[in-house]
Amino acid sequence: MKVADGSVHALLLAGQRPGSDPLAEHFHVPLKVLVPLAGEPMLSRVARTLVDHPAIGRVTILLQDPEAVMGDPGCVWLRDHPDIGFATSASSISRTVLDAMGEPDPAHPVLVTTGDHPLLDKTMIDDFLAKSMAADADITFGVVEQKLYQSAMPEGRRTWLRFRAGAYSGANLFLMKGARARNAVAFWKRVEADRKKGRKIIAAFGPLLLAAVGLRILSLAQALRLAGRRLHVDAVAIELADPVACVDVDKVADHELATRLIAARA
Repeated sequence: MKVADGSVHALLLAGQRPGSDPLAEHFHVPLKVLVPLAGEPMLSRVARTLVDHPAIGRVTILLQDPEAVMGDPGCVWLRDHPDIGFATSASSISRTVLDAMGEPDPAHPVLVTTGDHPLLDKTMIDDFLAKSMAADADITFGVVEQKLYQSAMPEGRRTWLRFRAGAYSGANLFLMKGARARNAVAFWKRVEADRKKGRKIIAAFGPLLLAAVGLRILSLAQALRLAGRRLHVDAVAIELADPVACVDVDKVADHELATRLIAARA
């Protein structure tokens, strides 16, 4: 199935966890998503990429305080754009997504990404949407394979989940295509505090899956099939062709890498 123009609702997660953010403090801005990259706040870069994509008809930016964003000159344009709206974040990312996504269906899927994904571009979205719509799944998520990433950016540091056929890092891209996708988001609520600890997330599915992944006797696809049975959801990992797709900006070193990559694009 090909995604129709304007049929996708994009959720752009731009909230900040309680307490100060080291990257925001380093750049003297109130929120991480307002950290400038090549002269433009990260949030503005991501929002512009989403709203300019022909498949995306609506962008909802989710954050605790929209006025804090509107106080940045680089984000003022978001307020008056006809295809951009704002919603208040809940106490957790998972709760925020559940509240905002509604009931996705194959004809009107929901795309989720984050405000610290400033290198996201049209080609990445095209790749992800095309492969996601072709997959028989309720939810898909983007990943990048380790060898592909390291051959392009050996200096970059990522968190890798290791399986029988390779290691993968997430690309902060999710597509919800059916009502059962809500099951996966509800599960995410249980493990959200450990989102950077791959083994703890896998352990939440039970000791057998943890052991199988630990021994690397399962591929990523096989592990997802087993996990999906437990959640009553069909989930598929989408391998993306551009390794830059998994570069988010959490630390100063990430910002330096992203700055170099934008300069190389130019």
